[in-house]
Amino acid sequence: MRGIPALAIIVAAAAPGALPARQGEVPPATTTENTLAFDDAASRMTVPVTIGSTGPYAFIIDTGAERTVISRELATTLGLAPGPDVRMTAMTGTSNVGTVVIPSLNVSKITSQPIEAPALFSANLGAPGMLGIDTLGGHALSIDFETNSMTVRPSAKRGREPIRTGDIVVRAKSVYGQLIVTQAYYKGRRISVIIDTGASVSMGNSALRARMRSELKTPTPITLTSVTGDSMVADYTQVTQLDIGGVSFKNLPIAFSDVAPFKRFGLAKEPALMLGMDALRMFRKVDVDFANREVRFSLPRGFRPDAF
Repeated sequence: MRGIPALAIIVAAAAPGALPARQGEVPPATTTENTLAFDDAASRMTVPVTIGSTGPYAFIIDTGAERTVISRELATTLGLAPGPDVRMTAMTGTSNVGTVVIPSLNVSKITSQPIEAPALFSANLGAPGMLGIDTLGGHALSIDFETNSMTVRPSAKRGREPIRTGDIVVRAKSVYGQLIVTQAYYKGRRISVIIDTGASVSMGNSALRARMRSELKTPTPITLTSVTGDSMVADYTQVTQLDIGGVSFKNLPIAFSDVAPFKRFGLAKEPALMLGMDALRMFRKVDVDFANREVRFSLPRGFRPDAF
């Protein structure tokens, strides 16, 4: 198996503590049409979004979220009409939330139909809004950590492309539009992985913890706050090694808790991991192609494929 020991050491050095899942000030969006700046300091991506003829507003890109969300404050400023209450699954649970109707939303080359978007407080979102997979479906995201930029482009089903030297390509299945990677293993036994660009820390469920229990380091309790404002406590620790698509993560930090998305995607009873930005930043580039159910990881420059 291939490993990324030097990068894993950097991530493992992060000190456990009170670690909000989504917080931070979002800077004004300034970018070109197709290459979109994102907020590197907050460990999450933001892209410029226009609503009707207004904006741009810096929305978070969250590949772990089913629904696109807007802040109550921005919805009030824009005078958006109220929509029906909907059931929304956040990290801390599923609840009824009020929506507003976004008449049209534009980001890069994406132009949406009207969206009934849950309206949540900006203090909990950490941004004016959040793009979920209901908007991103049928598109491909390219996250470039060298240039701190993202490209969002339309995508269509195609044949398998050649794999470039230094790239790792893994296939995924789609559940409610969410891509679940099944080419992941712990000690040779399969686990499921969701790529979650909206989370600063990777999350594991109890089934995964039970499988890893013999090698986990002593956990530290941390507090996570969801986009709804509810809080939860998770056990933050490290796993010695985990393999995804042939790449070996060593000393990977994971916060363990049975958060609601695991149940939503049918993963409550099987070992599963939501891979957050702490792990994704180990790579030079990450491509998520929803149309082709494919995730491509580009290894850091200077790392030869045969050295992993």
